[in-house]
Amino acid sequence: MINNSQNSLQKDLRLAAIDIGSNALRLHISRVRFSEKDNFPSFKRIEQIRFPLRLGTDVFSLSHKISFAKEEKFLQVMKVFKDVMKVFEVDDYMACATSAMREAKNGNQIVERVKQEVGIPINIISGDMEAELINKSILNYVSTDNFVHIDVGGGSTEVNIYHNLEKIEAHSFDMGSVRSITTDKKTATKEYLEKENQALKNWIQKAIKPLSTPVNAVGTGGNINKLYDLSKNSKNGKLLTIKEMERLYKELKKRNYQERIRDFSLNDDRADVIIPATEIYLKVMKAANIKEIVVPKVGLREGIIQYLYEKNNIAH
Repeated sequence: MINNSQNSLQKDLRLAAIDIGSNALRLHISRVRFSEKDNFPSFKRIEQIRFPLRLGTDVFSLSHKISFAKEEKFLQVMKVFKDVMKVFEVDDYMACATSAMREAKNGNQIVERVKQEVGIPINIISGDMEAELINKSILNYVSTDNFVHIDVGGGSTEVNIYHNLEKIEAHSFDMGSVRSITTDKKTATKEYLEKENQALKNWIQKAIKPLSTPVNAVGTGGNINKLYDLSKNSKNGKLLTIKEMERLYKELKKRNYQERIRDFSLNDDRADVIIPATEIYLKVMKAANIKEIVVPKVGLREGIIQYLYEKNNIAH
């Protein structure tokens, strides 16, 4: 249902995004208001819930399946999300599952169960689709001829190369923060990840080679958002530099898990994954010879909201 204001010049829509990641489940509800006078929509977040259910530890292990215990918890969270959307009278929503559900042997089975028992259809999206949705949320934050968009998730890393705001190259790599800590002791998988690291470096250097001017970067994901908050740069509104990222990495690395929670006020499920995530951001930036990165603090959820806005086309 779309609510119209008294003067009929303003239309409101409540849209919700459900992000089913490898490290957590998130519900994001936004109010989208379109003013015919300004001919421009405004987006305002009115609710956000994050539940730390780490599906990736099951899927990226030898079983490649989501355990029954986590499946049950997953259904409970989806029921809560549905109730919250009902209370907020959401007009439209979209649920997207990324790498963990994508790779889970029982992923499709769980998705079907949620559809039948909860009534929420879940889209298991590809890495390319994930990147496309995220890209919808970042273009307002860049004003450079050439830039690399880096999104490090729990199970995959999406890298996109842009020239004059047009995407010219894109790739999804099977590396991520949860995957790294889950497979660290498995020799075969470590070798695979090392190959992915080299493939990432080679791909980036080849992709940016035709670009003549300097390349900048945009970073999305919960870990780089936290890095920016912890950085000296955030206090004065400057971009996050690779030098500052390396300083933070060293400070995080020399502390154990409990010390990182205490000293940096990190959530339990952030304190272990922030180190491998930082390593991936640094690898991409160094491969592209990038010295600083924009951190707009938007991502898949905002991209889903933008997609839903375009789909509903409330401007017309």
